[in-house]
Amino acid sequence: MPRTFVCLALVALAGCAPRFDGRVYRGNGVAFAVATIPPSWQPLRDRDAALEFRDPDARATVLVNGRCGLASDEVPLSALTQHLFIDFTQRSLESQEVVPLDGREAMHTRLTALLDGVPMRFDVWVLKKDGCVYDLLYFAPPTSFDGGLPAFGELVRGFTTAVPGE
Repeated sequence: MPRTFVCLALVALAGCAPRFDGRVYRGNGVAFAVATIPPSWQPLRDRDAALEFRDPDARATVLVNGRCGLASDEVPLSALTQHLFIDFTQRSLESQEVVPLDGREAMHTRLTALLDGVPMRFDVWVLKKDGCVYDLLYFAPPTSFDGGLPAFGELVRGFTTAVPGE
């Protein structure tokens, strides 16, 4: 195989790889921006979501994900939210409301559930916009949940699908 072809193929693949510059995520057919990530949040590399962080002070995890091109336009926000918790047990809904986020309606949900038998509290935002679904999740043990919630709130308030530079 000619060396030029191999180099061009590698460059093309690298251009498709997910990228996050600390504010803007681009990859897997989706792009979005978030508020500045707190320096204490440690990036995780599991890749179950577009962005994953660990807040060691609050013993919390933050996930931000987006997926486009699905037949989700007809699926209600409440169903998309419930789908996130399908494998969890002993779910207890604390609050759920439709609120504005990035110029659209989003479902904001707070609940407690067992994750692998361990009680966790969740703050979840689900947004549908322009053929894409975005999930923003924060979860921590109930005893430390409130500690990291303000930083997550900043991330949510800074979320936008209108990516700078596009």
